Amino acid sequence: MKQTTDSVTIIGAGLAGSEAAWQLAKRGIKVRLHEMRPKQMTPAHQTGNCAELVCSNTFRADHLENAVGLLHEEMRRMDSLIMACGDQARIPAGTALAVDREQFSTLVTQALKAEPLIAFIEGEVTNIPDDGMVLIASGPLTSDSLYQSIQALTGEDRLCFFDAIAPVVDAESIDMDVCYWKNRYDKSVEAGEAGDYLNCPMNEAQYKRFVQELVNAEKVAFKGFEDIPFFDGCMPIEEMAERGEDTPRFGPMKPVGLEHPETGEKAYAVVQLRRDNRMGSLLNMVGFQTKMTYGEQKRVFSMIPGLEKAEFFRLGSLHRNTFIKSPALLDGTLRLKKQPRILFAGQITGVEGYVESASMGLMAGRFIADMMCGQEPVAPPADTAHGALLGHISGTRVEDFQPMNINFGLLPTGKKRDGKRRLSRAERRRSVSDRALLSLQTWLNK
Repeated sequence: MKQTTDSVTIIGAGLAGSEAAWQLAKRGIKVRLHEMRPKQMTPAHQTGNCAELVCSNTFRADHLENAVGLLHEEMRRMDSLIMACGDQARIPAGTALAVDREQFSTLVTQALKAEPLIAFIEGEVTNIPDDGMVLIASGPLTSDSLYQSIQALTGEDRLCFFDAIAPVVDAESIDMDVCYWKNRYDKSVEAGEAGDYLNCPMNEAQYKRFVQELVNAEKVAFKGFEDIPFFDGCMPIEEMAERGEDTPRFGPMKPVGLEHPETGEKAYAVVQLRRDNRMGSLLNMVGFQTKMTYGEQKRVFSMIPGLEKAEFFRLGSLHRNTFIKSPALLDGTLRLKKQPRILFAGQITGVEGYVESASMGLMAGRFIADMMCGQEPVAPPADTAHGALLGHISGTRVEDFQPMNINFGLLPTGKKRDGKRRLSRAERRRSVSDRALLSLQTWLNK
């Protein structure tokens, strides 16, 4: 596959590819953005839009006491298209940044198609261009043909893990006499207002029957994969149940801080649903990724109080996610060590999560722009969220490498005391974020 060398080829218009294309175009660099959808769909996507969200509609916490909130803020300060569209498509979700997924992907697509320096090319890419700058941002659902080309290029065996999608429920089909709106501990909710999460309370007997049926339910079989390595952040609910009866109750079904707003009654366990669109007509089952068959999902999930007659707009599913051995293959600026004109970004590099994927696209776009201008790219400092993620991708021992979300464990620790006073956990984390933003600004100024 040939291309002209005055433009950059980006393979994949997901979160990473879309962000990279935006960063390059804003720096006056032509982009050829390849996307196989809608001509060839994946097991998880439903549209041909750029940056379509498939697993959930949340970018997670949006405050500086959380590492992903720090990542949000760093991206905003670097003119991120993904964050700008996410903020515009925002819907209520407590302290989290959740979006109307259809509006979000439409906004991203419109912004990119309005940019004259970006040329859209529909159809599957099966071979990597043999000249010019190339960014491979094909995502965890990379097509078999392209993955074979990547495998031939890198010389590494394929790695894979499995990812599960949570069901989406028709809000009008839920029994509101049983369920109630409330945020955990009433965070970010004004007095007298309803929360952003719909809660389905369970007593002990209901919970134990439900967990038993999760374990007993028929699951989707995957021939040829005896040991399925699930990423912990997307663990199917029935997989949690198999790890112990109380595991879901200490995970997505945790009842703490969710007492009934009228009676004050404490549930034994709670299933939470979050708005999946701006109108609130669709609700996403929080943390309920699943590999149960469709029939079993309807049967088992109808045991949840309030969901006895629920109608499902989308049932859960399971699909293969792939990623490369980045520490062995990539340098600290996402370049392939053996061919630095080729970069990788997004989940295929071994970051997990929407925002993490987009942030690596942002970095790749900036790095390529530097290279196109004859400059050596320089990564952000290790005490920033972006620098920490790049360090995970390139600096982790190959044998220990697994997909990871941004977390404070990847960043240097914050100060523990202010004079004689010991700082709280939130204060320590905020100090890490404050330092990171100062460090990022210094890097940007250079």
